[in-house]
Amino acid sequence: MRKILLYTLMTLAAAGMASCEDFLTRDTYDQIGSDEFWKSETDLELYANGFIQKMIPGDGTITRGDIYADYCAVDIPTDLLRPDGNVSPDNQTGWAESNWTNLRRVNYMLDNMHKCKGRVSDEIYNHYEGVARFWRAWFYYDKVQTFGAVPWYDFTIAASDKEAMMKPRDSREYVMDKVLEDLTFASTYCLSDAKFTKGSALINKWVALAFKSRVCLYEGTFRKYHSREPSSDKPWQAEYNADNKFLREAAAAAKEIMDKGPYSLVTGDVKTAYRSLFTSAGLLTQEVIFGREYSKELSAFHETSWYYYSPTYGAKIAMTKKFMNTYLTTRGTPFTDIDGYQTIDFIREFDGRDARMAQTVISPTYKMKISGRERLYSPNWKVTRTGYHPIKWSIDDDADNVLSKAASWNSLPILRYAEVLLNYAEAKAELGEMDAAVWDQTIAQLRSRAGVTPVVPDKADPYMEAYFLNTVTDKWILEVRRERGIELCLEMGLRWDDDMRWHMGDLLTSDNNPWTGIWIGNTGYTYDFTGQSTDDNGDPVPDFYIRPGEDTEHSIAISNTGANQTFSLNAAGNIVWEYKRTWGEKKYLRPIPQTAITRNPNLEQNALWK
Repeated sequence: MRKILLYTLMTLAAAGMASCEDFLTRDTYDQIGSDEFWKSETDLELYANGFIQKMIPGDGTITRGDIYADYCAVDIPTDLLRPDGNVSPDNQTGWAESNWTNLRRVNYMLDNMHKCKGRVSDEIYNHYEGVARFWRAWFYYDKVQTFGAVPWYDFTIAASDKEAMMKPRDSREYVMDKVLEDLTFASTYCLSDAKFTKGSALINKWVALAFKSRVCLYEGTFRKYHSREPSSDKPWQAEYNADNKFLREAAAAAKEIMDKGPYSLVTGDVKTAYRSLFTSAGLLTQEVIFGREYSKELSAFHETSWYYYSPTYGAKIAMTKKFMNTYLTTRGTPFTDIDGYQTIDFIREFDGRDARMAQTVISPTYKMKISGRERLYSPNWKVTRTGYHPIKWSIDDDADNVLSKAASWNSLPILRYAEVLLNYAEAKAELGEMDAAVWDQTIAQLRSRAGVTPVVPDKADPYMEAYFLNTVTDKWILEVRRERGIELCLEMGLRWDDDMRWHMGDLLTSDNNPWTGIWIGNTGYTYDFTGQSTDDNGDPVPDFYIRPGEDTEHSIAISNTGANQTFSLNAAGNIVWEYKRTWGEKKYLRPIPQTAITRNPNLEQNALWK
């Protein structure tokens, strides 16, 4: 039945694109004759389905948006972090005409759908208005995260409207208030009938509420941890920030889903339940509120497994030791409270830990099916930079060359109930309203699923305080941040967004956060593990070994030169992947492209990029 529904949805979306192609692709929408459209519910549905085709994020955004965040090491950092990255108004992109096309598509629908009034019920009309306003909020949220203040347009710009085209930027506060208005409308009027919720691919009430909780949490905490609005480098405007409005809206949206929504956490075997959300053929709609489906049967593939396993195609993504230390023990106590935790080696550090750890990166017991035969599979030093090789999104089978081409068929969550719980917990913690009852409703559920005793913290963990550079001392906030990093690891670029909103750009620098890896002690260390795999003669073979001094899939050459893209060993005996990374206050926003300012001199450059 799921396959039939997926096929129907894909066919319907394709039909929608064909039926209203001109409406979606022409730049000068005021010249389109739409007299034959906007007559029925079907017209509204077809046009709205076009937004899914054009605006839903791809696998790269969903699964790899966080590869430059604080907890990842990569082969080469993003331009924004490299001293030689040369980010400037002269080479910045994101403001060309094509970058605003989706907004024009949305506004065109909002400007013309009134022609359906009287031909559809008010309930259906309001639903589709809510869908369009959801996508407008989606568009502007991305623009504000990237550039800060931007011009707000809630109408289709006519080709002759020079005044609109030359409009200056509206304040960030004004734009985000408009985004909040759109999301409030969408979460109020979008329907939650089975037609709109089955399959997690269409916009509905619960999708709008979940996204509203994400957006409002971002904006509320951004304003808390950034003392000045970075577009203007001036204090925030008080009239837009009364009574922590965005944090309260985030909490209210999340709580409505918790109290009235049909979602719950996927549970079961603690060793597999969490990762099943990211490797299943179909979206697990018990927990997934919104996602993107792929299908082997329909040849709808993506390239995630290839990207994470390829030594040449991908970014050689790896998690850092500093982050891996945040995974608790199954007793609910910090791993870093164990005497001598710094020298626990790779083979033992997974023992008695949060089950999500071994479902996020390769562990010594990880197995993959190779040529139809299951065998132990170790981190590949031609891919991983730290020894902590991510597997969360990858398929454990090399059939159909899934590790070497775009052949992944697992469906990808975009919004999950787990995030809703975390959004509620964080909003309450930031408001000073977190307590044991909120803990039990949120963090406790997530830890229990992972086989961790959900111990209520009695004090702030000093390791977490140090992790966040001693900028936060509240025990609740620190535990929510720990849980958020672990539960939402490598999802939708959320950790990068966290770094930005928490004003934690300094965590992205090599001085504050060197890319440390597994502990090996010294360069003479050799580790061999003989497991269950056998060679053609039936003899056991080593599936995992580290032999410093060599440069192979299983060994690394340690130079200790400190040069970029070399391995060294720190004083504690941990591998370090060397790459100089820097940060500056202006980088919390991208510069407005100079080409845009040349076209429209009324646009003003972000203050710190002038």
